[in-house]
Amino acid sequence: MWDTVPRLRSLSIVWFAVMITLEGGSYVCAWALTRVALPQVPWFVAGTAQLVSNAVAKVLPGGAAVGGATGFRMLSVSGIEPGTAGAALTANAIISNGVLFCLPMVALLGSIVGAPVPNGLDRVAWGGALLFIVLFTFGYVLVRHDRPLRLFGNALERISRPILRRLHRAGGPTAAGLVRQRDEMVAGLGARWKAALLASVGNWLLDYFALVAALMAVGVRPRLSLVLIAYGATALLGMIPLTPGGLGFVEAGLTAMLVVSGVQSAEALLATLAYRVVSYWLPLPAGLVAHLLFRHRYGRGSDALVAS
Repeated sequence: MWDTVPRLRSLSIVWFAVMITLEGGSYVCAWALTRVALPQVPWFVAGTAQLVSNAVAKVLPGGAAVGGATGFRMLSVSGIEPGTAGAALTANAIISNGVLFCLPMVALLGSIVGAPVPNGLDRVAWGGALLFIVLFTFGYVLVRHDRPLRLFGNALERISRPILRRLHRAGGPTAAGLVRQRDEMVAGLGARWKAALLASVGNWLLDYFALVAALMAVGVRPRLSLVLIAYGATALLGMIPLTPGGLGFVEAGLTAMLVVSGVQSAEALLATLAYRVVSYWLPLPAGLVAHLLFRHRYGRGSDALVAS
């Protein structure tokens, strides 16, 4: 992996600009998701809270739990009632994770159709728009109807059970649990759940297309559906807090999944490193800047957020 890092200089700066733009759009969707759940939160607070909590989750043990607690405290410092903030963040987590769990299913449907990534960026954009519509529709159906969600939950339970058994872990996703979480999300967001679903779909898909751009930067033209399967599987594996932010674990897993998808190992590793530059490393200094801006507005007492 370290031998491949110098090869990043061979990639066009234009592709890095495309990846940064896509990743930036993904972050804006995450801020919008916070504002859908909490309309009274200004963009400044939504943006800084997400950037800081994301950076904390990437560098400290505990991952998403520590990052979520940091974002919660920042919302509280900004004047949001703690109970309201907690319910909103829980609803956000449910709908965001719900969209993430839908990605492999949508990718499976796409692999049946077998649509490859076209050579032109304009055609990629059309493919992305179609994928966005399919994923939003898929999520809409799961929210509105119980039977598809139960079928999806049963399939997820059958897939996850042997994995959890090998990891010697109890519990895992169940159909009844998914229905219960869906109902909690709808109750927490009310009529705003459609806007939350839209923002969550945009958040995950723009991040996914940053990976597609990284593959195109190294000259690979894989199938959109196969890359989506690799992306979704790696994102789910990245939720296991083996290392802060999945460092090393995500790189190895994503590279392996891309190789399984038909990408040559050298190109898969180079594309993975380029993608991680914009999705992992660049958000770290952005989180530091966001923390300083938040402290400037709300006082030095906010330093305790990260320290705790």
